[in-house]
Parts: sequence; structure tokens; C-alpha cells
Amino acid sequence: MEILEQLSKLIQAGDQVRVSELVPQALAGDVSPVTILEEGLIPGMDAVGEGFQAGELFIPEMLLAARAMHAALDVLRPRLVEVGAKPAGKVLLGTVKGDHHDIGKDLVGIMLEGKGFEVIDIGTDVAPEKFVEAVDDEIQIVAMSALISSTMPFMQETVEALEKAGLRDRVKVMVGGGPVGQDYADSIGADAYGRDAAVAALKALELVAASPRQHEVVR
Repeated sequence: MEILEQLSKLIQAGDQVRVSELVPQALAGDVSPVTILEEGLIPGMDAVGEGFQAGELFIPEMLLAARAMHAALDVLRPRLVEVGAKPAGKVLLGTVKGDHHDIGKDLVGIMLEGKGFEVIDIGTDVAPEKFVEAVDDEIQIVAMSALISSTMPFMQETVEALEKAGLRDRVKVMVGGGPVGQDYADSIGADAYGRDAAVAALKALELVAASPRQHEVVR
């Protein structure tokens, strides 16, 4: 459908204004909100993620695409609720204690939303107990970011806090950030490591696919 292809290209171009105009047009033309999401917006963000991984796109382009995606979701989200569409999963996202960096976290959040996840972003400088407090019955993944090596130990402390609270057996833990690597993720017992925002979103899909609590999208 031409309008869906346009939306995908506009997301890739980071054209927030045109995206905001075109989503209502698609809805007015009786294109379902789920179709707009899955056949227009998500393919656009997928292409952005692939371009980033290939070194063809960089953080500024990713941020523009993220803003365009947010603009689309602002319009689309109420309609998705109306038709009973369920998210691909629910992710709790935050940057660990002592770290105030948010760009990487924000990129992960938008890539997750681009895959259909509901993202609960609890910000930066998040203490382990705050992660624990924010885990509700629907959270499937706790995703943590660290951009400073000195704050990485708080990832382990958060995993331990989740274990102490009896939550570790029902939530998956995903970690990422500049100084974080697969070896460190393995050493603290994380379930997945995302080396960048695009990979993190794919890893999240893998985690919920392996979970018995996986959500289904109602079409």
C-alpha cells in the first residue's frame, strides 16, 4: 500500500512533520492502526536499525528517526488501545545509579517501541531499589544502560536486588552501554547484551519469544 511505503520512507528520513500528517490520513482512509504500525512504522525503524548497524547511519540520523517515530506513536497509540492491540511485550528501561547519560537509553527505547514494545522509561541515575519498585506484573524485561565504567557495578547490584525481591525468575535482564560487553553481561547473570539500540530491540524480541508470558498482537 503506497501510504504505508511513504510512512516507512518518512520514518527513515526523520521527517517528523510529514509523519504527523500522514498517520491521520492513513487512519481516515480506513487503514487499521495495527497495519500502520506493523507495515509502515516498524519496517521504517527496522531499516534505520539496519543502516546504523551497517555504519551507513549515525546517531544524529537515529535521533531524527526516533523523533518521527514518537510523533507517529503519539497519534497512533490511542487508536491501538481502542482496537485492543497488545504490545509485543513490556520493558522497564533505565540508566543505572550514578550515570546521567540518556541518549543511548533513549535510542534503545525508541527502537523497542519501533518493534511494538511498551516501554516504561524510569530515567537516569536509577538505584537498584528503584528498578525493583518499578517492576509490575506485566514487566517482562528489565533493561539497564551504563555509559560510565564506574557505574557498571550497579548493574550487578540491580540483578542481585531483583533476585532478593523474588523477581528474577519472572523477568529477563538486558544490559548495554559503551563500556559494557558480552563478558560482563555473562558475569552478572544478565540474559542478554545489546551492543547497540538496534541489536537491543532484536534481543528483546528473542527474550519475549522464549517466555511463556509472551503477548500477542490483536489484529
